[in-house]
Amino acid sequence: MTNTNTNTDGVYGADEQASIVVAIDGPAGSGKSSVSKAVAKRLGYRYLDTGASYRAIALFALDRGIDVEHADSVVGLLEGFDETYGFSVDPEISRFTLGDRDVTEEIREPRVTAVVSAIARVPEVRVRVNELFRRIIARNAKPGIVVEGRDITTVVAPDAQARILLTASEEARMARRSAELVSHPAGDVAEQLQRRDRADSAVVDFMNAADGVTTVDSTHINFDETVDAVIRVIESLTARNTHG
Repeated sequence: MTNTNTNTDGVYGADEQASIVVAIDGPAGSGKSSVSKAVAKRLGYRYLDTGASYRAIALFALDRGIDVEHADSVVGLLEGFDETYGFSVDPEISRFTLGDRDVTEEIREPRVTAVVSAIARVPEVRVRVNELFRRIIARNAKPGIVVEGRDITTVVAPDAQARILLTASEEARMARRSAELVSHPAGDVAEQLQRRDRADSAVVDFMNAADGVTTVDSTHINFDETVDAVIRVIESLTARNTHG
């Protein structure tokens, strides 16, 4: 995946490796994006929201009237997508673009959420997008990078120094997602989250920690407490991995 338009903002350094890679998985509404970004800011790391790339492909397909359930049509879009997609991995700058168009807010709209699982189910899409993620991880010039998504701990970065599953009860996740989408009926938000969980579970197990992955359950703790808990896990795991 060429992705020549990626907004690097000085992120990449030739032949440099991130000293620490933090891989965070979790279901929709678990808070993994906001928590991961806050963790990256606190630690001075870069931040990679992998789900945004799938959302951007979904929006790209919708804009062109492509049937997202037709895998070959979706795969056929990728070259054109590569040429236009851009993003920042600076946790202070949340920006995603398609050409000159800022789609940062648009990729979070319910119409995109409704079809993104169909995009993510296409094996060719996952392979090519994962290649992009691995290049970003390998070329990161900061002390570390936090990478969050669905199969980061098992597929994208299975050798990360810190691998975490951030989860929460379905009720907590629904409440949080409803709070984010205040203009949408709570029932619609809940149905959409449940549908997304069912569809995504056909691709990857994001509810159970794989071997070597630490679970952080945020059901009964607030946002700041969750960030603190994740950082404690990172510090513990990276110290252990550093000192053997």
